[in-house]
Amino acid sequence: MTSDTFWTALALVLVIEGLLPFVSPQSWRRAVAQLSQLPDSQLRLCAFFALGAGLLMLWL
Repeated sequence: MTSDTFWTALALVLVIEGLLPFVSPQSWRRAVAQLSQLPDSQLRLCAFFALGAGLLMLWL
């Protein structure tokens, strides 16, 4: 992986992460509030599946 690829991927992550708060800040705030109420085990499980989905997409 080249340095350019890394910075491009990081920039894309930041763009995607910024879309929802930009488009609908109230929905984003509600979602974050709901996530903060989840137990750690559920957050870890969601994160595990997100990581797995991301790795699978990269592999494919």
